[in-house]
Amino acid sequence: MTHSALILGFGTTSLSAAERQFFKQVRPWGYILFARNIDNPAQVLSLTDELRSLDGRESLPILVDQEGGRVARFRAPFWRHPPAAARFAGLHTRSASDAIEAARLNSQIIADDLRAVGVTVDCAPCIDVPFPGAHDVIGDRAYGRDPAGIAALGRAVCEGLQAGGVAPIIKHIPGHGRAMSDSHLDLPIVDASLADLRVSDFLPFRALADAPMAMTAHVVYAGIDPAKPATLSARIIGDVIRGEIGFGGLLMTDDLSMRALQGSFAARTQSSYAAGCDVVLHCNGNMAEMAEIAVEARPLLGDSLRRAEAAEAAIPVRPLAFDRGAALQRLTELLPDGAVA
Repeated sequence: MTHSALILGFGTTSLSAAERQFFKQVRPWGYILFARNIDNPAQVLSLTDELRSLDGRESLPILVDQEGGRVARFRAPFWRHPPAAARFAGLHTRSASDAIEAARLNSQIIADDLRAVGVTVDCAPCIDVPFPGAHDVIGDRAYGRDPAGIAALGRAVCEGLQAGGVAPIIKHIPGHGRAMSDSHLDLPIVDASLADLRVSDFLPFRALADAPMAMTAHVVYAGIDPAKPATLSARIIGDVIRGEIGFGGLLMTDDLSMRALQGSFAARTQSSYAAGCDVVLHCNGNMAEMAEIAVEARPLLGDSLRRAEAAEAAIPVRPLAFDRGAALQRLTELLPDGAVA
């Protein structure tokens, strides 16, 4: 049976009867977890098992934002809290090889935590290039300010996640680092020219264009399309993301409930698909909003289905064997200036 081109969130640590019925009818391609859905390891594993049973697909993508630092849904007392990306950027200025090793190890440990509770996709790495004076919504989530260094560390994160049995999502394509406002709250407008974006913002995404999945930026790039944010812009998705950057994987929106976007949820959904997004992401679990989106949801067909199948195939069947204790010890050696366990 065909799935809808949707990734949806839900309300609490267990599915309500109404959510269960709704998801059976809508058949989203995947789900995303937030802190409100997470209590303890046994509960999360039971929840992800239920989602897979409901869907009937063992390969069902279940996502979470587990970057590290301030963006981490799994936290103490049951889970390790990973360092922020900036820690690896700092190490990179001293030793590129050590930083790459540390980023890979850290991500493999993250994946080990996620895979143990049935989560198979991490919304990471964040490979935006931050600029001085920009809003702190990216801030220490960035792997430095040098596009080449960000690309190298981003690649290491992708490799570590996949070694641990989890597929990565690069974000926020084609780049959120110049935004002067937080797209959760407002619509950022970036005035940089296309030429300037080409020599900085686009570079990490071009270097990781072979990633299985990418998440759009709710940002207007006035030098490319002054009327629409990337998520809703056929020009940006077609000419820049698919064309110039060369990204060929599954393209999902950032969360449609963010305030950067205007209009009804039906209109946001229609516009995202029309622009060229393969899958629509809605995170907050609001049933009324999801119902409105579901009315406009497209079935996964054609190129979008092909990309979705490739993204599912990028979720490893099983993690590579590794010694978690030895990995944590080595990571502590590489990052001695703070807890990593």
